Amino acid sequence: SENSYSNWIVDNNPDSSTMFLAALSFAYFSKALSGSYMKSTITQLERRFDIPSYLIGIIDGSFEIGNLLVIAFVSYFCAKLHRPKIIAIGCILMSFGTFLIAMPHFIIGRYKIETSIRSSVNSTNNLSPCPASSPESLRAGCEKESSVSMWIYVLVGNILRGIGETPVQPLGISYIDDYAQSDNAALYIGCVQTISIIGPVFGYLLGSLCAKIYVDIGYVDMETITITPGDARWVGAWWLGYLIAGAITLMSAVPFWFLPKSLPVPVEKHDTNCTPEQTRFIKDSPGLKHMFRPEEPANLHLMAKFVPTLKSLLGNPVYTIYLCVTIVQFNSLIGMVTYKPKYIEQHYGQSASKANFLMGMINIPAVALGMFSGGVVMKKYKLTIMGAAKFAFGTSLLGYFLSLLFFAMGCENAKVAGITVSYSGLGGLSYQEQSLISDCNSDCSCTSREWDPVCGENGITYVSPCLAGCSSSTGSGKNTVFNNCKCLTAANTQPGNLTATLGQCPHRDSCEKVFPYFLAMSVLSSFIISLGGTPGFMLLSCLIPHYFICCNTAGIPAPIYFGAIIDTTCLKWGYKMCGGRGACRIYDTSAYRIVYLGLTLGLRTVSFFLCILGFVLIKRHIRKEEKHVLTNGSAELETLRKEENSSIHCEQFILALDCNPDRETRL
Repeated sequence: SENSYSNWIVDNNPDSSTMFLAALSFAYFSKALSGSYMKSTITQLERRFDIPSYLIGIIDGSFEIGNLLVIAFVSYFCAKLHRPKIIAIGCILMSFGTFLIAMPHFIIGRYKIETSIRSSVNSTNNLSPCPASSPESLRAGCEKESSVSMWIYVLVGNILRGIGETPVQPLGISYIDDYAQSDNAALYIGCVQTISIIGPVFGYLLGSLCAKIYVDIGYVDMETITITPGDARWVGAWWLGYLIAGAITLMSAVPFWFLPKSLPVPVEKHDTNCTPEQTRFIKDSPGLKHMFRPEEPANLHLMAKFVPTLKSLLGNPVYTIYLCVTIVQFNSLIGMVTYKPKYIEQHYGQSASKANFLMGMINIPAVALGMFSGGVVMKKYKLTIMGAAKFAFGTSLLGYFLSLLFFAMGCENAKVAGITVSYSGLGGLSYQEQSLISDCNSDCSCTSREWDPVCGENGITYVSPCLAGCSSSTGSGKNTVFNNCKCLTAANTQPGNLTATLGQCPHRDSCEKVFPYFLAMSVLSSFIISLGGTPGFMLLSCLIPHYFICCNTAGIPAPIYFGAIIDTTCLKWGYKMCGGRGACRIYDTSAYRIVYLGLTLGLRTVSFFLCILGFVLIKRHIRKEEKHVLTNGSAELETLRKEENSSIHCEQFILALDCNPDRETRL
């Protein structure tokens, strides 16, 4: 009967809505986990595929390319389809893309460590620092390598991740907004956003764990591996994390298949055309209290609204300036976050594992706490639109001044003979490839292209034992010691049988002392900047209905040009087996700090000037409105004052700016 069916709907509605909320939270967690894990593997991917940072930037930005390909279609058409199943399909696509990223590991073969050490013919424990053959003969057989660059699979996989992620947020939030009670909708969305913040924590921690494990674990004897996780050639088990993230994402798709297309609609969200008598009848009828909202068919008219709406928005100067501010700020934020683990690695001499651990356990929680605190401040003080804008501007400006202190928390370049210092130990060397050859190592026909660093007793790093002038070695594996190193004698005032050990010399004590201060300032500045994150997001969703433009406009180019500028600071490039430049082995530390921090803070400086211009335009707009009201009567003036003193809604603010806020799905 109809009554029993209605009662069944009412009884099962809480279960369905709770199941959708849990499923959406899990989907948010999985996509945030895989996205942060991608950023944690940047240096691993660089070294494994022998590619520079700008190519990694293209790979990272390909996620937003996938978003951009389908966002308009998803927003204007999929909202009228079976939204839970569309989200499930998106999660499956994300999972498939994540698995595709890991696929090259299983088809590319074993990782070959770049080294200049050759096994001696007479002894397995004695290694000869001098090459037994020319570098050209060592490249024999390289034609057997695949002609397809393996990083293309990673690029395509990340694009698929972007396509799959697109429906999760807009369709999930709109589903909650449609079928949850008004009092609960904000709480549900807040829960989902909170769960999504946990994702990056686990993503970076997973990246830290996998970076400790050697890339070919289980296939090689670890006793034969002569490098450590802190080495510039070390590649962790980057593929393992993608398999884990892909499996979690695939699991997140399962619950959505069992959810209905529609849920019962709360009584306060029924059609406003109902008369008071009809509304009262619905409230008093248990079977009709949660009726289903009729679905509207998708049509091309919705899509046709997109271009005129965007055109009218871009014609408004306040909107245009705020759009530019947001794009510039996003460029700074995305570029900074993408390469921050790498900055910690290269500048402070930390391993990839430790850098990812610090990001996951220190930086991300500080950002989450800042966003939560900003929301509390906004609610407690009931900030208006202008109040939210000023609060976001103030916190961002304070964080900017704190970030300037990072320029003073730098380390000097590591002492590498022939690159940053001469073979006599003097600094100020202008590096050229021929500067690696000196009288002390000219007897051995050393190659200057390979990177196999050793640390001398004199505290100077040499590019290889051959270039250190070493003539013999003892021990094996990581315990190998090189003897009779003539170049160490040249740089030492006390000649003798000086030795060198595998790996770069550790960073100086002065650098180790400044690193904790960098971490503390990083946490403090991240917290303060994030305080304005929630007010800024609310302002963004008020003024920019199609704010995905900002994300894509920043997310695609920022990692690319940040990576390209970082590449200019490389001092020594690695080389592929078949020739050609590979990944960078050592950077100019001072130049790296200047370009990375300078570009990040420079973009924010531009955004502040644009913000000031925006505030001036808004002030002028308010003055014009006041003059108009004064000429038309005191009643309108009183109304305007009330609106200025109250918490102005987004729609009112947009209409005051002559914007058309039509949108089908809340993005």
